[in-house]
Amino acid sequence: MRPVSCQPWADAPGAALRRVRGVLTDIDDTLTTHGAITKDALDALHRLRGAGLNVIAVTGRPMGWSEPFARAPAEGGWPVDAIVAESGAVALFREHEKQCTEYAQDALRRASNALRLRELAAQVLREVPGATLARDSAGRVTDIAIDHGEFAQLEAEQIARVVAVMQSAGAHATVSSIHVNGWFGDHTKLSGARWAVQRVLGRALDDEVDRWVYVGDSNNDQLMFGHFPLSVGVANVIDFAASLNLWPAYITASARGAGFAEVVQQLIGIAKHRADAAGAA
Repeated sequence: MRPVSCQPWADAPGAALRRVRGVLTDIDDTLTTHGAITKDALDALHRLRGAGLNVIAVTGRPMGWSEPFARAPAEGGWPVDAIVAESGAVALFREHEKQCTEYAQDALRRASNALRLRELAAQVLREVPGATLARDSAGRVTDIAIDHGEFAQLEAEQIARVVAVMQSAGAHATVSSIHVNGWFGDHTKLSGARWAVQRVLGRALDDEVDRWVYVGDSNNDQLMFGHFPLSVGVANVIDFAASLNLWPAYITASARGAGFAEVVQQLIGIAKHRADAAGAA
């Protein structure tokens, strides 16, 4: 059953949607479906760009995994302004037709943390029977990820134990729909979104927090759900009903990529209405 605190996305007020300047979105099981972006979600990204709305993806996926999608669409990338990877630690974007990668931590701190992360990964694998590193681990620079729902399956008790081991070592730990991510540092999805909006668009996100839509699906989106008045959970967010403390303001009727396309459909409709009204004036 949908929590009473979530309203249907279809009921989001037009006055608020008419002010939207951009969309921030999670990737796995929000933009993608079963690990791949579907045509409806990719078309939705193109429609946002065509409508002049900014799009920044914010994900726990690694830098190496994200890099191809941050390229220009002509090079096989997605039509997004930036991808913030590794839960806020890495920003990937294009500037003056060149691919750029920047980090929230300097090289010395990354090297120091890498040693701690290797030790932490070994500890998790040793202390949590059945735990395995995510298959995308080779592309990670600032965190580790334990697979609990992509290629391996962990029970809720095992996931909780992974989180506890990470936190006992002084690491941050979040649970997405597929991975448990652990890292050392103060970055978050929210700090990464602020950084990307400032770095790529030259604007302060918190000055226009009510003019961005955030779309997500799981526990590691809670900070964003709580920060953005126009926060949306795709329908499969209900899978995390037992563990969510902060819910999105709205929920779509459809799940995963189809839910993202549903978000965009309503935004584009509002944007078209705004444009038509401006033309009539």
